[in-house]
Amino acid sequence: MSTATMRAVRLHAFGEPDQLVYEEVARPEPGPGEVLVRVHAAGVNPPDWYAQRGFENFPAEFRPAWTPPLILGSDISGVVTALGPGVTEWQPGDEVFGLINFPGRGSGYAEYVVAPAAHLAPKPATLGHVEAAAVPMAGLTAYQYVFTHLRGDVGSTVLINGAAGGVGHFAVQLVKAAGAKSVIAVASGRHERFLLDLGAERFVDYTRTPPEELAHDVDLLIDTVGGPDAHRLLPTVRRGGRIAPVFLGDYHRDRAAELGIFVNETLWQVRSNGADLTKLAALIDTGQVRVALDTVFPLHEAAAAHTRAEQGHLQGKIVLSVEGEGLR
Repeated sequence: MSTATMRAVRLHAFGEPDQLVYEEVARPEPGPGEVLVRVHAAGVNPPDWYAQRGFENFPAEFRPAWTPPLILGSDISGVVTALGPGVTEWQPGDEVFGLINFPGRGSGYAEYVVAPAAHLAPKPATLGHVEAAAVPMAGLTAYQYVFTHLRGDVGSTVLINGAAGGVGHFAVQLVKAAGAKSVIAVASGRHERFLLDLGAERFVDYTRTPPEELAHDVDLLIDTVGGPDAHRLLPTVRRGGRIAPVFLGDYHRDRAAELGIFVNETLWQVRSNGADLTKLAALIDTGQVRVALDTVFPLHEAAAAHTRAEQGHLQGKIVLSVEGEGLR
């Protein structure tokens, strides 16, 4: 058994961000079908701060049975350092990124992580590790929604609510790649230039004017916000149009049916998939998709990163820089 160690951030108890502790722990070893990755950067995602608080926002029957101490983090970018038995598709030294073990625990807030070989993809050549770590969960959520769940059928006009966030800013670009002619981006006013630069044709500042007063007859609403007031967006969708919720929302389904609007009854759950991530990486390397960073924190400031995440109103993604932590 290896006695090697590494630095990692572990959650010692559910609660506030200060329960995330930077410390020395045992380094994992890859098993069959797995690789060991030296993590250079790790993305911070909603499931990470939900886990930090013990999934208190989930109905009790849906809360994962996780017990601290545990290492959070599913998005990573780094370099393969060792191979488990049976792995032939990767070699030590390969630069990779991935959404690892999701749904489930990824353990990416660390200097090293073990990942199933099939969950990884070659890192986009045009991105550094920090930018690459911002892609997997948010990018795959948008990619799989558009190209797997909707099969690329997005219609001509798409409204994206919460367009400046992690999933939203990828969705703006991916529906364009799927053939949408007009994208209406809904966010707060400070994100207008950002979203127009990403390719949105129209911008709606929801803090000044309700979107339902300005946008109508859209073919598809991708709602990355949801919540109890989600039904307010029904007037934006044409008869025969669709609502694609990314998070739980109350869309007054009976009223939607009266209006001839189809609301997807099953939330789309992103899943680790190296093949899909490879396709997304190709769109990034050809310039069709750009990655936005909200803030970057060093690994040992993971608590500060979670505090920033809980403040909301993100423009892109929060990332933890892991490279160089071992020198502390």
